[in-house]
Amino acid sequence: MSSLLNVTSLSADLPGAGRVVDGVSLAVGPGEVLGIVGESGAGKSVLARSLLGLTQRDGSVTAEALEINGRDMRRAGQRAWRRARGSEIGLVLQDALQSLDPLRTTAAEVGETLQILRVPRRERRERVLEALRGAGLPDAQSLLAKRSGELSGGMRQRVLIASAIVGGARLIVADEPTTALDATVAARILARLRALADDGAAVVFITHDLAAVRRVADRVAVMENGRIVEQGPATQILEAPTHPTTRALLEAIPRGAKPFRDEPGERLVSGRGLVRRYGSTSAVDAVDIDVHAGETVGVVGESGSGKSTLARLVIGAEHADAGSVERSARRVRLVPQDPLGSFDPRHTVRKILTLSRRDGGGAPEELMARVGLDASLLDRLPSRLSGGQRQRVAIARALAARPDVLVCDEPVSALDVTTQAGILELLLDLQRREGLAMVFISHDLAVVRRVSDRVIVMKNGRVVETGPTERVYADPQDPFTRELISAG
Repeated sequence: MSSLLNVTSLSADLPGAGRVVDGVSLAVGPGEVLGIVGESGAGKSVLARSLLGLTQRDGSVTAEALEINGRDMRRAGQRAWRRARGSEIGLVLQDALQSLDPLRTTAAEVGETLQILRVPRRERRERVLEALRGAGLPDAQSLLAKRSGELSGGMRQRVLIASAIVGGARLIVADEPTTALDATVAARILARLRALADDGAAVVFITHDLAAVRRVADRVAVMENGRIVEQGPATQILEAPTHPTTRALLEAIPRGAKPFRDEPGERLVSGRGLVRRYGSTSAVDAVDIDVHAGETVGVVGESGSGKSTLARLVIGAEHADAGSVERSARRVRLVPQDPLGSFDPRHTVRKILTLSRRDGGGAPEELMARVGLDASLLDRLPSRLSGGQRQRVAIARALAARPDVLVCDEPVSALDVTTQAGILELLLDLQRREGLAMVFISHDLAVVRRVSDRVIVMKNGRVVETGPTERVYADPQDPFTRELISAG
């Protein structure tokens, strides 16, 4: 079987960061999914960008071989790379919230590749519809005029997949394509990637989610400090790893449950009959929620079920159209789903943390240490941080205000499993020592089980099931809850 991607000894250097990818060799053939895993900062995303000729614009890339469908791309200029992107190799980015232009329609987004390839206008519409259906969006016709803000997270991610395949690319690089998606939608995205491979595409699947790799990958490569330290069949790597880094990643997967608190502490937040409408749509519909000192309330549900809207009502960022929220907590702080969008891009990490400090909330250096970041990052801008580093800075910023209620909206969605485990232990330790209460929203059911005393399951803005976490997980009563837990 000839490889659609053949890479030998690829290295990438970036200004100010030095060598980020160091001597990587890999090959992917038709019908195959190669999973690439590693901690945040291991070089996975830079490798992905290098495979598409994007790193070459800002840095230096060298390789003994860099072949796409048999073509030598080592000395290709930007014009040649632009022709290859879309027609031979497609990219599915990790952040659908940031990757789609909010002012452009779905038809324009997906059709851009065809425009670049000079496909006649009369042919584009049908090819866009075909790509949307191929990405798992059967009602493609109704989406053409919609913009990204009108689409759920899962739909946006599938639009990105459609953009990657519309030009006929047989090599797909998917960089964290299921980040921040709920379990049922993530399962559909993974099934779509597997189906693309089964139809003859070669897929490079970059992720921090080892459970996702187990579902779809034929082979796995593990990266550390820019190098591949272990590579082989997925069953071998995931069941009998030989390298310490691989073993550490597998050992950090969230397991087990938090012991249930029979006697909750003081009630800090109480919401009754909460309703929040956007036009004719009820994002939150008659929801009750209580949060007590020292406990974590997990909130799960599909994309668009109202979880993030409920979070904004709890912290007071939005006002309910009906119902009420009472707060005896002194401070309620949010760790947002999209940390980059919440930072002032002109401010360094040091200034972000300094501006957030309240009543001895800790020096920036101390806050960085509490979330597992090196103080050397304090003078960087948010745009110069990895996704995982930005998420940890967002947590540090919330802690700087010394909150007694922390509302976490997908706080570990961009983190690798080892870093994720450290953040979860940090949050649990804060609860034990300080009585911190949390509302913990996540698409990762294993993470919710690890940290939550009680869980709320939402669908279409309503609570369909709630109760002690282990009771809900072990014996779900609602059909949707059973589907969600099964998909996770």
